[in-house]
Amino acid sequence: MWGAVRPHAARLVAAALAGVAAEVCGLGLVATAAWLIARASQRPELAVLSVAIVAVRGLALAKGSLRYVERLAGHDATLRALAELRGRVFDALAARRRADAGLRDGGVLTRMVSDVEAVQDLLLRCVLPGVAAVVCGVVGVVVCALVAPAAAVVLAAGLVVAGPVLAAVAARSSGRAAARVAAGREELAVRALDVLEGAADLAVFGADGRFAAAAGTAAAGLRRAESAAARVSALVAGAGVAVQGCTVAAVAWAALGGGAGQVGAAVAGLSALVAVESVLPLAGAAQRFREVRPAVRRVEEVLAAPPAPRPSRPVAVPPGPLAVELLGVHVSYPAAGRGSADRGPAALDGVDLRVERGRRVAVVGASGAGKSTLLAAVAGEVAPSAGAVLLGGRDASRYGTEDVPGAVRGLMQDAHVFAGSVRANLLLARPDASDGELEAAARRARFLEVVRALPDGWDTAVGTGGHGLSGGQRQRLLLARALLADPPVLLLDEPAEALDPVMADAVVRDLLEAPGGGTLLLVTHRLAALGAAEEVVVMDRGRVVQRGRHEELVAAPGPYRDLWDAELLAAA
Repeated sequence: MWGAVRPHAARLVAAALAGVAAEVCGLGLVATAAWLIARASQRPELAVLSVAIVAVRGLALAKGSLRYVERLAGHDATLRALAELRGRVFDALAARRRADAGLRDGGVLTRMVSDVEAVQDLLLRCVLPGVAAVVCGVVGVVVCALVAPAAAVVLAAGLVVAGPVLAAVAARSSGRAAARVAAGREELAVRALDVLEGAADLAVFGADGRFAAAAGTAAAGLRRAESAAARVSALVAGAGVAVQGCTVAAVAWAALGGGAGQVGAAVAGLSALVAVESVLPLAGAAQRFREVRPAVRRVEEVLAAPPAPRPSRPVAVPPGPLAVELLGVHVSYPAAGRGSADRGPAALDGVDLRVERGRRVAVVGASGAGKSTLLAAVAGEVAPSAGAVLLGGRDASRYGTEDVPGAVRGLMQDAHVFAGSVRANLLLARPDASDGELEAAARRARFLEVVRALPDGWDTAVGTGGHGLSGGQRQRLLLARALLADPPVLLLDEPAEALDPVMADAVVRDLLEAPGGGTLLLVTHRLAALGAAEEVVVMDRGRVVQRGRHEELVAAPGPYRDLWDAELLAAA
């Protein structure tokens, strides 16, 4: 985490120095003003007061200016560090999601937003106030020592009570509440995301009320935890004001007893007032530190995960279609309800498969046969526990990190539609594509007629997730985006699932007859259009059990003919 902060250390140091200078100017302002008022009551010559008058004005202007510089430099450095930290956390979470299917979207959201924002409070509300408090307290003690040594001793004792002692008490008393707040926020994020993203499915199964109640319970728990934390903060603030008042009175009394006189006592008392006030934020900083420490720890854990191994000498992806080869590939996911170390049944069980460059291959099988996992392994979305995936005869890990995403692209079942125009969503695949290329990709996906029927054509705005489009329109938009990319290897997972059977068969047939320039791997549960495929791969229980042309597989007894007979029966 500190790696993201270190490049901006100079700005943070500048902010800390400006904050310290502002606090010192504030203390000097009060001390000078106290001397000026007390001395003016004795009616001296104006020349005696002129320096103090100028000093009061100068210190007042300096305090405001330095405080502005502190805020500007501190927030500038912190926001720059957060921007870099978000990128690092995003990359780490993306890698972790591929390796840990048990990490839920709510947990990802909490780590990406709330936990990273906690680092901002760590810098602005804990580190910077702490530095300013220490320096201002020392300066206050020095000022009192110049007036009366006994007053300096009393002030030092008061600063210790108002600073470290009260901060330790506040941190200890707020520790449990802070832990409950952090846990409550993550639980609420998970529950709320379940309700929002799964609203339609929950309504269909009549579970919306139960999940909404669970989210309400999480919100109530978070509210109770935050109320407890607020009560602790109020008690600590009250105790701080009491300590401040007692310290000021004791310092003034000690100054008078030490022979400082009325002017010296006023200067010492008001200096003590400012010095103690500067260390009071330490209690709040300690409380906030206890609140953000779990979040900071989670961010550090995410960033501490070992990075994926990178090749020492990456090679460029060769142009044109690439052959795809799986050599004894095993993939298994964590068992439901268990730790990530406990693996469930193999999703891919020693798969050996070679697809020659430029071929159009369909992958079929019953639900759970491993079709989608096969595509995910080729795309690098899941890492094989054994075996290797080769692209163009080379292990994918040997390609440069910038080249691999461009080598394999496709339409997976969880592909996302972003908030923006239809044109912008397609241009994600190839930002420099011309209008003619957009139309060609849309025509091949049977999406062009949809675009022409939209209110603003290509400039029609769609919401996040494809809000405003039907399921079939959304799927054809995503398919057009995949076709526009035209990568060396094109992976399509159920590209026509949301379409009616006639349209779905037409789309699949078009894809198999003219998919583009790359090698095609297409997963589908519809078999009627697979006569156009150069080869059909049949999977069952994570293994390849049949291969061949559609006509050959239909003519021979086996899993493919069983699937074909079931499809004919369903259509009858």
